[in-house]
Amino acid sequence: MELLIFGHAGAKVLMFPTRDGRFWEYEQLNLVGRLADKVNAGHLQLYCIEGLARETFYDKGRHPADRIRRHAAYEDYILHEVLPLMSWNNSHDCTIALGCSLGAFQATSLALRHPHLFRKLVAFSGRYDLTTQVEHFSDLFDGYYDDEIYFHTPTHFLPGLDGGWQLEQLRRLEIVLAIGKADPFIGNNLHFSQLLGAKGVQHQLHFWDGRAHRAGAWREMAAIYV
Repeated sequence: MELLIFGHAGAKVLMFPTRDGRFWEYEQLNLVGRLADKVNAGHLQLYCIEGLARETFYDKGRHPADRIRRHAAYEDYILHEVLPLMSWNNSHDCTIALGCSLGAFQATSLALRHPHLFRKLVAFSGRYDLTTQVEHFSDLFDGYYDDEIYFHTPTHFLPGLDGGWQLEQLRRLEIVLAIGKADPFIGNNLHFSQLLGAKGVQHQLHFWDGRAHRAGAWREMAAIYV
C-alpha cells in the first residue's frame, strides 16, 4: 500500500480518493496545489492514501458480502497502519478526514464510527448510502444486505445511536459537507443532514451552484473548508 505525504507540520489530513483515484489523485487534480500555502506554512500535513474501490464496492467479481469484508480490511489497514504512522510522524492533536465522491463516503463512515480519532470531517459530493440507486448510480451491493453493510453505512447506523460514548464524541466532531445543487446525491445529503440534526450533531451543509461533482469545485471547496 502506497501513500504520499505533503508538508512537515500542522493538522493532519487523511485524504480518501474518488472511486477511480489512486494515492496520487489529489496531486494530479491539484487539490494539493490549492492547499500549498497552508501546507508550506506548516498549518496542514496531507496524507494521500489508496482507496481500493476496485477491490471493494466496485469489484463485481466478488460477492457483495466479500466486497464489504474487503472494505472492512481496508479500514483496518487505515486504523492500524496509516493512523499510527501519522501519529508517529506528527504529534499535532488534530486529525481531519477528507474525501470527495466515494472518498467522502469512506471518510464519513470511518470518522462517524471512530469519532474519537478525528477532530474534523470534510466531505465533498458524497453519497452516504451505497445501497440506494440514484440516477445511473446503482446499489453497489446488488440488493444484498447484512450487518457489515449496516454498520458501515452512515445513514443506516446513525438513527440507531442512542446516547453512549460514540454519540458524545460525534457531537464534538466538526463536520463540513458540501454538495452541488444539481448533483445527483443532493437528496441523500439532505437526508444525512436531517439525521445528524436529529441526534444533536452540529454540522455544516453547504450548497454549491450547479453540478459540483468535479475537480474544479473540489479545489475551491478545499481552499475554503479545510
